[in-house]
Amino acid sequence: MNRNRRDLVAGTLAGFLATAPMSASMALMKRFLPWQERYPLPPHLITMQVAERVGVEDDLNRSGRAVATATGHFGYGALQGALYGALDRHLPGPALLKGIVFGLGVWTGSYLGLLPLSGLFNPATEQPLRRNALMIAAHVVWGASLGLVTSWLSHRK
Repeated sequence: MNRNRRDLVAGTLAGFLATAPMSASMALMKRFLPWQERYPLPPHLITMQVAERVGVEDDLNRSGRAVATATGHFGYGALQGALYGALDRHLPGPALLKGIVFGLGVWTGSYLGLLPLSGLFNPATEQPLRRNALMIAAHVVWGASLGLVTSWLSHRK
């Protein structure tokens, strides 16, 4: 496998895997939110918005919604990881720092750009501060994991 393809595969796999600690950290941090802010987190809300747009929201039971949310979230993590994998070798700095900065970039691009522009989620500027802090921290966890796992996978023979 050539180097570019290996980097792309490493980033995709790392992005997928990094979504697990991100999701766990989100669930944990959600418990510390004030009661009125403990409504579903963005991955679920975004997934249900997509499900509504394609006309399947009413067909999903509770477990179907959970599976759809996990599939969308892990898929988006893998997609963003692929982008990171393609860029990683060209970015300066240690893997951990590169991953964190990339994770913060994904949060910024998603919650201030892509999601509001697509109408799937209101911009972060309209979200409660603590929920934004939770999502930013979760993207730091994802980015740190992404950077470290991509580095480890990319340097394996």
